[in-house]
Amino acid sequence: MGDASGAADAEKSCWVTLVTKPSYLPGAIILAHSLEQHQSKYPLLIQYTSTLGDEAVKALEEESRNYGRIQLQKVELLLPRKDQENTGSVAERFKDTFTKLRAFELYKLGFTRVGFLDADMAVFNNPDELLESKLPGRDWLGANHACVCNLDHDSWAPTEWHKGNCAYTPLNNPDEVAKPMTPQSRPTYHLLNSGMLLFYPSEELWDKMLDFFNTTDRLKTYQFPDQDFLADFYRNKWYPLSWQYNALKTMRYWHPRIWSDEKLVVLHYIVDKPWERQVGQDGVAGHLGRDGETHQWWWNIYHDWRRQREDDKKSSLVLEVVGKLVDTEKPFTDLIPLPQEVGKPEDVKPYLDISASADMVMGV
Repeated sequence: MGDASGAADAEKSCWVTLVTKPSYLPGAIILAHSLEQHQSKYPLLIQYTSTLGDEAVKALEEESRNYGRIQLQKVELLLPRKDQENTGSVAERFKDTFTKLRAFELYKLGFTRVGFLDADMAVFNNPDELLESKLPGRDWLGANHACVCNLDHDSWAPTEWHKGNCAYTPLNNPDEVAKPMTPQSRPTYHLLNSGMLLFYPSEELWDKMLDFFNTTDRLKTYQFPDQDFLADFYRNKWYPLSWQYNALKTMRYWHPRIWSDEKLVVLHYIVDKPWERQVGQDGVAGHLGRDGETHQWWWNIYHDWRRQREDDKKSSLVLEVVGKLVDTEKPFTDLIPLPQEVGKPEDVKPYLDISASADMVMGV
């Protein structure tokens, strides 16, 4: 990979996440604690909006005051213009995720290299090698492919979302990384998951991004608003990074060929969140019952955090607030088997770019 970022020690770097609602406070707190457990040398800046509420903000302020890991920044919601209000999102919870783009404004605080991590993530190995990765250029984005296997036949997924079109399906081991895309890559390879992002913020980049945000007519159609926007904005200029840095919890059983518990760096708790429910009997967790192991890992980090805060006797507010937001639902009880086999390299059929072929026939 080309080194366009200059000397590593010339960068001012941070992790950043976003919290817009109290229900994600436990996730952000444990993300910070897991960064501390694995001794990242970079701070976590938590951006939050007024929708978070006073109680949750005060809890974050207490945690930030007592522990140096967290820095706080209040930001405004980033919403599309009226004629582009999103109606295509697959879930109501994604409607305010355009605000994640506020992370690209961190040049205003002097940061020159930023790693965004969703608030529903947790760290299991030191992640600094991710933040110190080099991209082909400073106007590029580092990210992970969207997994489009759709093994459970979700009805909202487009027809092209199947295991033969997933960028992870051709990979054979945990150290293998998907090849960079080209304009001729199959369309699903251009889709990214925005749970983890690596970028170099600048005023020029933000101005271009904001102009695209305010002029494109596609915002209302995005199924995953922020990540579909980024895939459009960074078309042919985002670089695929290892699955280890944005390991969707479903990949443990959807992509067992590449998964490794030992090499996992950042785990992404997509869909239902582990803090909502304890792991049920027989290790059942997640709405399909398959996530008992990974959800228990989150609870282990939580119990470690809670013991430390109880012992130091400085964190009464955050303990109280977070305590009210965890274990609020009954555990899941059913385990639903996968309805089809996981993808294998032989499931990936040759891709023919029909538009390119048509151009060739027409002599374009």
